[in-house]
Amino acid sequence: MVTIDHDAVLRARVLLLGSGRPSGAELVGAYRVLAEVSPKAYLPKLVDALLVLRRQGWDPKVDLALAAEASRAARRMEAGAPNRAERLRRALDAHRASLFALGLRAEGRAVCEELAEAGRNEPLANVLAEEGNFREAAELDEKAVRSGLSERSVRNMVRWAANLEGAGLHDAASAVFRELLEGTRRKVAEQRTALAILTWELVHFSRMREAARDGAGAAAARREALGVLEELATRGEPENWSCILDWWKTLFVLSGRAAEPAASPESPMPPFGTDTGWSPHVRDGFLDMLPGLEAEAAGLREDGRLPELVDVRRRITVRAAVREGGRPHLFEERFTPYFDEGVALTRRLSGDRARLGRALIDRSMFLVAAQSFEPARADFAEAVALLQER
Repeated sequence: MVTIDHDAVLRARVLLLGSGRPSGAELVGAYRVLAEVSPKAYLPKLVDALLVLRRQGWDPKVDLALAAEASRAARRMEAGAPNRAERLRRALDAHRASLFALGLRAEGRAVCEELAEAGRNEPLANVLAEEGNFREAAELDEKAVRSGLSERSVRNMVRWAANLEGAGLHDAASAVFRELLEGTRRKVAEQRTALAILTWELVHFSRMREAARDGAGAAAARREALGVLEELATRGEPENWSCILDWWKTLFVLSGRAAEPAASPESPMPPFGTDTGWSPHVRDGFLDMLPGLEAEAAGLREDGRLPELVDVRRRITVRAAVREGGRPHLFEERFTPYFDEGVALTRRLSGDRARLGRALIDRSMFLVAAQSFEPARADFAEAVALLQER
């Protein structure tokens, strides 16, 4: 039985009814007291106030305590109460983020599982992908998309296809990505999306078909991409599209997954296929590999081992994209050296058409992101010719 402190209740009501403006901490204190007396009226207010106060904080441990309390308060709300499900999802999402921010992965995963039960699958799908459980992650992605809980956006469909591919289900992955491509083609025809996005998607689809050993399908996708690039080089984008760098970043980073160590629960890797929801410690660990990769590249350069050097330098470029690939300021200036070096190194390899084709396509897609369409077309045309002659 809960003992009611009537003096505390009176003080809380006076605070809320007063003419002054209570601080966030004062509001939380008042709602804590009143939620014991009138839970139906004050538990929703307590959840909201706790989440607002958490956003104002700077101490990760305090943020975690506030998010955990918000989750408990949201769970206590009556079933069927207005906006209960939405408040519970917001509270659990804050709780999840705070746990992962402190590296509490097991606890964070448990909250992700509760979030999935509450109708938000993406965090658990990302955690599963980080641990290499791609089939389970793909099942969650499919459930979200097919149930209508998740819009068929490029982000959702790319993540689903990436997880299917990670599970080795290449044809199923291609079917999902083909559905995305068909939607993008329609949007392009209606001038509702950028030709650049269609180009990136076609190139990624060609990589998927190569991985599935479907050379004819890969070549067809590249030919279509070349046609789009020729249109871009001739006429440019019909409209000025902003904020699309994340499309390039996501697909370029995904293209590097095969070169990275396999993900496992003991050694999680980023959830390639999405640019959101990466666990902070996983992202940091991925970027923390940079000094070791730079040292490895220096040794390979000294030993004249060009094929391995090309591959390591690409892994370095992928991490540069993770770190700042979505930032438009000085985008071309920052990334040109990476992609120019990739092409220059591969040109020194005698007869390695596959690596040179890949380097030229990488630079071409980067140049599309930088809106340098004629050089992008030239690189891609050379790559297509090389890959057809293999």
